[in-house]
Amino acid sequence: MKIGHVEVEQGILLAPMEDVTDLPFRRICKRYGADIVYTEFISSDGLVRDAKRSMEKLRLAEEERPVAIQIFGGDHDIMVEAARRAEDSGPDFIDINFGCWVKNVVVRNAGAALLKDPPQMQRLTRSIVDAVKKPVTVKTRLGWSKDNIVILDVARMIQDAGAAALTVHCRTRDMGHDGEADWSWIPKIKQVIDIPVIVNGDIKTPEDVKRAFAETGADAVMIGRAAIGHPFLFAHAKEYMATGSYTPVSSRERILTCLEHLRLELEYKHERRAIHEFRKHYGGYLKGLRNNSHCRQDVVRYDTYEEVEARMLHYADELDVIHDEAV
Repeated sequence: MKIGHVEVEQGILLAPMEDVTDLPFRRICKRYGADIVYTEFISSDGLVRDAKRSMEKLRLAEEERPVAIQIFGGDHDIMVEAARRAEDSGPDFIDINFGCWVKNVVVRNAGAALLKDPPQMQRLTRSIVDAVKKPVTVKTRLGWSKDNIVILDVARMIQDAGAAALTVHCRTRDMGHDGEADWSWIPKIKQVIDIPVIVNGDIKTPEDVKRAFAETGADAVMIGRAAIGHPFLFAHAKEYMATGSYTPVSSRERILTCLEHLRLELEYKHERRAIHEFRKHYGGYLKGLRNNSHCRQDVVRYDTYEEVEARMLHYADELDVIHDEAV
């Protein structure tokens, strides 16, 4: 798959996720094998107003490349200006969010709301393509509802507008995250366009990654929520595709990676904010580990890194003892 100067073979990508795919998390996922990473989706209104939180999301690092900045919005002129500002931050390409289903985005005629007006999607894509030098890609869904699946027409229009690639979350807007993603649309999309097609939705395990490539013929797969607290999934998927198996991560490596992730957060945020915002990651990092509930209940109450580190390392020692006794 090639997007501008970026070329990957059977790429495994980290999806843009609000309040999740900040710079520290992207760096961790990149280290474990994500081929391309995406920023959180960024409000075009926020960028044009120089809103602090929106501007923070533009921060990139060389070690995470290739990286895409994703923007969303409903106003044509503001989106174009936001794309220019995003380009100034130096991403490898710019992605347009035409797929977010949440109400406070849709009511602003942004995200998946544009699926009700494919010609506007095309016009907006063309304007952004013309306004920037970097490649422009699009992420969307199958349609507004199960009774209004428009992805084949949208795919043609997006390609005609000059988009360099198309990511499809294989659900409709009305499904949100419910129900099963319908990957059967990906081969149909590939029959009507020539640009790379990336499949997203219900890719949770290494086995899912291999199956998604085999069943859809997609040029790449995109992993979203399954990567939260489990960045090892990218490495596992690549090992599984190459050998048919993968080596599980030890409990200590999971805990040490969790602490490393938190230290990266502290490089970019005030300690109290970093500690509090990181709480959503503990469940993923500790999932399946023996007696993890007590450790989780403790660390979500702490306000300093030192407290979290001491408790997590103590828990790692406890797990080592349990493992040695079992052996």
